Amino acid sequence: MNNFTFYNPTKIIFGKGELKQLDDLVPKESRVLVLYGGGSVKKFGTLDIVLNELKKSKRELFEFGGIEPNPKFETLMKAIEICRKEKIDFLLAVGGGSVMDGTKFISLAVSASDYFGREKDLVYSGRGVSLKSALPIGTVVTLPATGSEMNSGGVITLGKDKLSFNNILTFPQFSILDPTLTYTLPATQVANGVVDTFVHTIEQYLTYPINATFQDRTSEGILKSMLEIGKKTIDDPTNYDLRANLVWNSTMALNGLIGAGVPQDWSIHILGHELTAIFGIDHAKTLAVILPALWKIRIDKKEEKLAQYAQRVWHITTGTTREKALKAIQKTEEFFQSLGITTKLSDYGVTENQLDEVIEGLKRHKFTAISETSDLTPDIAKEIYLKSL
Repeated sequence: MNNFTFYNPTKIIFGKGELKQLDDLVPKESRVLVLYGGGSVKKFGTLDIVLNELKKSKRELFEFGGIEPNPKFETLMKAIEICRKEKIDFLLAVGGGSVMDGTKFISLAVSASDYFGREKDLVYSGRGVSLKSALPIGTVVTLPATGSEMNSGGVITLGKDKLSFNNILTFPQFSILDPTLTYTLPATQVANGVVDTFVHTIEQYLTYPINATFQDRTSEGILKSMLEIGKKTIDDPTNYDLRANLVWNSTMALNGLIGAGVPQDWSIHILGHELTAIFGIDHAKTLAVILPALWKIRIDKKEEKLAQYAQRVWHITTGTTREKALKAIQKTEEFFQSLGITTKLSDYGVTENQLDEVIEGLKRHKFTAISETSDLTPDIAKEIYLKSL
């Protein structure tokens, strides 16, 4: 196991009806901006509950809706201007990963006086940005998928660029996870959440052995949970136990716990981000497309861990190491398909002659030596994209 530092200050409030704790969690007499997405929180009454709880104390409340999936920089700048004008001192994100990610960027940009007028640099500069403060954040989770409610990272869209950032200042102070708030999600969004959780875990687990037994066994537990409950919670959306387990697994998959002290890949995400940015394909759906193709191309690099995954998660116990690995790839692809998600890029209308633009995007973002072994080049990426067609 590698050396590591683990830090996670986010307070989790989990369970049915826990929105009632909002009044105690958000500072009294604060100026709060409540941020949300496309309107479902209004339609299903979640926003009203949130606002009514916040009104129990003397607070100035402001709203900002319309944060889109893969939140756009231009949209977030409008919220940033409101924060500056109204002297907002607390941000509350009500929604899924995109709303939370956008809120994190807003919290950085409002406080980063050195970046006024050049807020894009907060993302383009990546992890190298050093800031002294950010607006405090709380979240109310309505879509289990990204784990953004308990980590310090985010992804936003700048033109055709889908770019990530990470800053220790953007850990939410608290996150309320009430599984019942996810009951009204469309089936396709729940399926996306299952895949996102699954692949978040895979990117930290399926690399090469490093004798990290806790991380491996915990990752395998999350993966097995997704296999057990993924299809069931889509088919039975108001089953509390199923949905509660999806929500908690999604959070635990990307809060730093299973990634501490182990090699991480993230090339599936990087290759998928380019597809979302250029073709507008849902993030999780790009992961389902890329993962099987990448494993087939990179099997020599991942064979030992794939065989472990095959045995411990899929209970594949016969055959050679290579045969177990190949069988595990097939079973994973079938699992994604069972959720109603295709694993073929061509099903989204993408053709071979469009892939050069995707490769150019990787080069422009300097993703020319990615993966846990830093040897996945644009040429290899092209093979993976071709395999995914």
